[in-house]
Amino acid sequence: MITSRLMIKTTLGTAICGLWLSGMVSADVPQVTTDIPVTHSLVTRVMAGIGTPDLIVNRGASPHDYSLRPSNAASLEAADLVFWISSELTPWLEGALKTLAADAKVIELMDAKGSTVLPFREGSTFETHSHRHKHDEDEHATVNVDPHGWLDPYNGKTWLDVIATELSKIDPENTDIYFDNVSQGKTDIDAVISEIDATLAPFRGTNFIVYHDAYQYFERRFDVLAAGSISMGDVSDPSPARIAEIHQTVEELDMTCVFSEPQFNPELVATVVDGTKARARVIDPLGTRLTLGADFYLNLLRNIAQTMASCL
Repeated sequence: MITSRLMIKTTLGTAICGLWLSGMVSADVPQVTTDIPVTHSLVTRVMAGIGTPDLIVNRGASPHDYSLRPSNAASLEAADLVFWISSELTPWLEGALKTLAADAKVIELMDAKGSTVLPFREGSTFETHSHRHKHDEDEHATVNVDPHGWLDPYNGKTWLDVIATELSKIDPENTDIYFDNVSQGKTDIDAVISEIDATLAPFRGTNFIVYHDAYQYFERRFDVLAAGSISMGDVSDPSPARIAEIHQTVEELDMTCVFSEPQFNPELVATVVDGTKARARVIDPLGTRLTLGADFYLNLLRNIAQTMASCL
């Protein structure tokens, strides 16, 4: 079902620009809902000049544990399309999609063909390193999949195509605009990849610790590998034994940096670096302080690299 109203949230300037570029934009704009700011950013980029998606989990909230608001429920009920990362990232959303978005097409991006998918690493110091693989058409999601796949920008480029394809199915009149936006989006992501490669090149082989195991897609893509994490990938509370093991690792490897995150307990990071030469820095895989919009995703990747470099 396609809504017949123009998205009120689209600015007049954007609408006029879209009309000028396309000659004619369909008045039937798909109603799209997204789970987290990263997904919102990618969809916003694809829909530029046509409409703007809704967002469920805003900046500053952890996607691992969130309670739907009435406005979120209304957005899901009205949606023609829902794009989300995966049930591993937002398990609380799975039931709501089945009940509230029963009439919508729901797209799980981590399950899209061509996505690089990694399982969670094992142990506090990642003794077991698993190899990346890609989803094929008949492949089911790996058990214990690490859902932070947006931190591999190649996944971001793959998902732009997925988003445009699904939008075009229900809004074929604007297909050319969607895929023109994808082309520009891939060019912009490639530019950021080159920038990050240059930023991090001097620090390959440097050991560091992260708060929770959320960065391995970024680490593997840019060849800067963490030596361990304070918490597990699902952000469950670490045991005293795990904290002690991480503290010992920081001392033994004479690490430079331990990265905390805005949403989580800074005292655990202080405990890990206490008595060592390591510095604590805040790194943000969710872009808590970034401005929402089409450039949010690019700025998120760029900020992670710059934070790493400034500490390492």
